[in-house]
Order: sequence, then structure tokens, then C-alpha cells
Amino acid sequence: MPAVLWAALGPTAWAGAEDAEPQPQAAPRYTVSPDQLQSAVAQRFPLRYPIPGLLNLDLRTPRLRLLSAQNRLGAEMTVDAAGPALNRSHRGTFEVDFALRYEASDRTIRAHQLRFYRLRFPSLQPGVVDMLNTYGPTLAEQSLQEVVLHQLRPQDLAMADVLGLRPGSITVTDQGLVIGFVVKPL
Repeated sequence: MPAVLWAALGPTAWAGAEDAEPQPQAAPRYTVSPDQLQSAVAQRFPLRYPIPGLLNLDLRTPRLRLLSAQNRLGAEMTVDAAGPALNRSHRGTFEVDFALRYEASDRTIRAHQLRFYRLRFPSLQPGVVDMLNTYGPTLAEQSLQEVVLHQLRPQDLAMADVLGLRPGSITVTDQGLVIGFVVKPL
């Protein structure tokens, strides 16, 4: 059981009613650090996306950013493009941001509602970059849509289960994610 949940439940949750004065209780929550998020996403990369007969797009591990004002995560990815359609290898980047959702079936926090921003390749002609940008949204979805950013362990949820709670809100803060708990439906 993470110390976060024990601390959030407070001392009166465990003391006898006759021994405890009523105190406001903080809602239980679970936190995920930026390092935990980065480590989870790194397990999925590098990735290669071929465009048959033209080129390959190789994606490196994204660098995640916490976008607390938007309650989203951002990711900047380095992309290497090479193949018969290009004279040499070219390095570029693209950015996405995304919301988060909890998947109860496997206790995971996943990326969803991706927003793609332009691919940038400084060493390529603008027309070629425009052509590559037609693949950008598909590239973003295939690489990050529903990617697992964290998986809660059964022991992380044990006390919440006993209390009839399940993960609810996911809030992006400057320190990572805060997962709030809500009452399970009957």
C-alpha cells in the first residue's frame, strides 16, 4: 500500500470512534512521478514506420512534458527519415499532446485524445515536409494512442477496494499525475 493512500486516509480512519475527534478527511489519491511516466513510455520505443518504396520513419523515445494548465501531457519526438526517396538521412521532430484516461480492465493510465502538431525537418525541402505531414496524424496515433503510461498494481488499489473506491479523476500537476478516487458504482 503506497504511503500516499495511508496518509490521505488520515489517522481517524484507523482509530476507534471513541478515541478520535472528528477531523476533515482528505480524499485518497495516488501519485505518479514524471520519471515513472517517462520510463513507461520508453519501453515502447524506438519504432519504425515504413512508407513502402519511399522511406522509413524511425521514431525515438518521446520526451514527455507535464502540461498542468491544460491537464494534458505533451510529447516531443525525434524522427529520422531515410530511404530511396531521400538522398540522405534527415532528422526532424514532431510534437503531440494528449489527455489521459484510466482503463479498469488492466489498471492502466493511457494516452487518448491526441492532438498532432507539424513535423519539422529543417534539412528537407518544404514540399517534402508537407508530404510527410500528411502521414503525421497517423504516425502520432500509431505511436502514442492508448499507450500505457502507468500501471497500478493490485496492492496499490487494495485499500481503495476495501473502501469501495476506484480510480476516478486524473490531474496533471507540475510534479506528475494525481489520481483521485471515487465511489464504485453499485
